[in-house]
Amino acid sequence: MNSWRKKRYTGLILVLLICLTCLSSPFQSFASFPDELRLFAGQNRLLDLDMPVNAEVSISNPDVVMVNGYKQGSFFAPLNQPLAIQSSHAGQAEMKVKLFGTIPLKTVKVNVVPDLRVVPGGQTIGVKIHSDGILVVGHHMVQVSANAKNSPGELADIRLGDLIVRMNGQQIYDVTKVADIVNQAGKSKKPIQLVIKRNGKEMNTTIQPGLDITDQTYRLGIYIRDSAAGVGTLTFYAPDQGLFGALGHVITDMDTRTPIVPRGGEVVHSSVSSISKSQNGEPGEKRAHFFKEQNVLGTIQKNTQFGIFGSMAQIPDHGVMKKGIPVAFAEEVQEGPAEILTVVNGQKVEKYGIEVVHTVKQDTAATKGIIIRITDPRLLEKTGGIVQGMSGSPIIQNGKLIGAVTHVFVNDPTSGYGCYIEWMLQDAGIMMQSKAEKNLKAG
Repeated sequence: MNSWRKKRYTGLILVLLICLTCLSSPFQSFASFPDELRLFAGQNRLLDLDMPVNAEVSISNPDVVMVNGYKQGSFFAPLNQPLAIQSSHAGQAEMKVKLFGTIPLKTVKVNVVPDLRVVPGGQTIGVKIHSDGILVVGHHMVQVSANAKNSPGELADIRLGDLIVRMNGQQIYDVTKVADIVNQAGKSKKPIQLVIKRNGKEMNTTIQPGLDITDQTYRLGIYIRDSAAGVGTLTFYAPDQGLFGALGHVITDMDTRTPIVPRGGEVVHSSVSSISKSQNGEPGEKRAHFFKEQNVLGTIQKNTQFGIFGSMAQIPDHGVMKKGIPVAFAEEVQEGPAEILTVVNGQKVEKYGIEVVHTVKQDTAATKGIIIRITDPRLLEKTGGIVQGMSGSPIIQNGKLIGAVTHVFVNDPTSGYGCYIEWMLQDAGIMMQSKAEKNLKAG
């Protein structure tokens, strides 16, 4: 019995020691020490192990990265003081840390990418996007006889969200061209050969137009659309690449809620005329109008889950900043104060205070990475919080562009989501994917 009690007490003591060790500051610092470190060229970073021991630190490529200012391959450093990582130019290196110069403690892969600076936006923009085909947005019945109605589109299994890309072998983008094709097919009593895209895949089908006896017109029994328009917020302009990103979320068709596959589009001037304030359970919105539509600010090339992207010759007027600022990797974003740039009246971009409440670690691209709360009393007074049309407003923290506003919490419009800026930069084609994400997608 005494032996059993001794073993029990010994086990409890070991468990207690393990718990105390796990809760200790050195252990927690070590657990948070990254396996991979990303830096922009010229950027510095402090890594804090907070361990009361000395260690040998070695760098495989000191031309790319230096530690504590040392250029030689290895040196001894006290780990109770932060390690200062200094990057010089793009490349890769490994930093190895060995306790007392013999016991391997940590190997950190350091990836240095070319320096990147973009101009934060905040301007309200008008968006016109043209779909890469004819989008089916609804069905309707055709009076084909005195006692019968049907929808040729439904009979042909044409579904909401389908994109008609060819009719009788002819590429089709313009809804005004459809009527002639339908009329010719109806008169000849021949079905129309269709190529449609559904869920990103092309498929062939046929549809026989029906003669509407009420007005003697051949119809397909579907509602169609070839474009969409709305307002949003410019997130960034990259002067070196001549590219822009905006909105922070995908543009979907208002009826089908399917993402619009763009054939092109334009970004034009827009001005906020009034604000419908957000209330609990009812998000508000910016009311804005297009003007100077002939003066195209940019052309749209992509419509992704993170917004629209394309070419832009120069940053629109009325912005807070004219020169580029650094951007932040996702792991650099911290809980604490930040600010957004947005417009609530006319075209003037203003800064407003917010709080980064929570950050989500993301190994793959996703829109809801940052939770923010509006703290600026001026913005709360004018808008009640986040409103529709504010999506895409750039988020800045510690002098870096960290993300963009994407969604509002319906039940608490003072709060909402933001996405990390690196995902938008990847979709814009400005920042390459990390090696880890490439490997994940390849697998």
